[in-house]
Amino acid sequence: MKEYQTITEISGPLVFAEVDEPVGYDEIVEIETPQGETLRGQVLESSEGLVSIQVFEGTGGIDRNASVRFLGETMKMPVTEDLLGRVLDGSGNPIDGGPEIVPEDRHDIVGEAINPYSREYPEEFIQTGVSAIDGMNTLVRGQKLPIFSASGLPHNDLALQIARQATVPEEDESGDDDEDSEFAVIFGAMGITAEEANEFMDDFERTGALERSVVFMNLADDPAVERQVTPRLALTTAEYLAFEKDYHVLVILTDMTNYCEALREIGAAREEVPGRRGYPGYMYTDLAQLYERAGRIEGKEGSVTQIPILTMPGDDETHPIPDLTGYITEGQIMMDRDLNSQGIEPPVNVLPSLSRLMDDGIGEGLTREDHGDVSDQMYAAYAEGEDLRDLVNIVGREALSERDNKYLDFADRFEEEFVQQGYDTNRSIDETLELGWDLLSMLPKEELNRIGEDLIEEHYREEEPEAVQAD
Repeated sequence: MKEYQTITEISGPLVFAEVDEPVGYDEIVEIETPQGETLRGQVLESSEGLVSIQVFEGTGGIDRNASVRFLGETMKMPVTEDLLGRVLDGSGNPIDGGPEIVPEDRHDIVGEAINPYSREYPEEFIQTGVSAIDGMNTLVRGQKLPIFSASGLPHNDLALQIARQATVPEEDESGDDDEDSEFAVIFGAMGITAEEANEFMDDFERTGALERSVVFMNLADDPAVERQVTPRLALTTAEYLAFEKDYHVLVILTDMTNYCEALREIGAAREEVPGRRGYPGYMYTDLAQLYERAGRIEGKEGSVTQIPILTMPGDDETHPIPDLTGYITEGQIMMDRDLNSQGIEPPVNVLPSLSRLMDDGIGEGLTREDHGDVSDQMYAAYAEGEDLRDLVNIVGREALSERDNKYLDFADRFEEEFVQQGYDTNRSIDETLELGWDLLSMLPKEELNRIGEDLIEEHYREEEPEAVQAD
């Protein structure tokens, strides 16, 4: 291994050094500072005689006298089942005071693309316990379903609720404790504040969710370069648990906006030609490399499901980060400021939300045979109620027909009873659908034009309370 003392320039998180032999792209580098500190970095660019290195811990303490060693291998994540229950920093080092990790294997963090031919279609239901997701925008094993939020909205609370509650229902039915441990959560936090990190850790420890989780923490004051590594370490761990240890793994990545800001920062340091709003032109490819690591593989028991969370800058869904994310992922869960200001928890607006794989993951044998019809009918009724709210603002409620007033009441109760559930309530899919029938029974039977007659006969609740009052 050759050692060089040929640093020519330091720019932001980048170090440039002269070399006299070819160096591989993405190769890991150790830089020893004159103070005796060893920093790790990665080769970003390698041209004849000159390499640029991005330093994970930041370039503080490096000067021209620092020595550079090229290790001849790309970055690897030490993987083992013992990672469950551990908390690591953004570079994969334990920060929970526990024992050193003894890896079973070391996997390349860039990961290998899943061969499209051997991908299996995602079609099994994951129960999050959140009605707005399970009932209306169902999450399916192997799917990537982002949460689009905005600054100041409680997306972290929703993320923690999903991390705590998510299960694969058929495992619950077996009643076997061993089966239960088949589900794991990988939580990758990027650029979060120390306060948020403490909240996350308190919640994980208080609820016992940590036992089946691996947590990666990259804080706001950690270097931007490390932020690029964190999600890759998290996904490498997820792939190992899913495809080698047969776990169903849910990966929650928050906040993808901080990840993209780090990409932009490093792109600026490299003096690249910027793309839209200053983000690098390759951001689409870069995000796709992360999101496409979700899925199922034929012949493998496990699966990797992703819930990336991003805050839309300026609440703008046409901003490059949500825009590109929406192209790659299979739908989105939209959080809404108006619902949040009304005190609805979680403030999920189901109308612009979408789960493109929902139809394949619900129905008889998966959730319940009435799931699809109930969901369609509630969408239609809520959308009509929303439209009528605009009308009420102009003409007042008295001007509306009895039918219209029922739809207005439906929209209010839908938000207050179905979407609203607090962050500690875990609803089974049966509870969610029964709640749906309670609400749909406010409407006359003839209005339920998206539900099969036999299902209406079975589930529709005739209005008993009013009959009692009439007596």
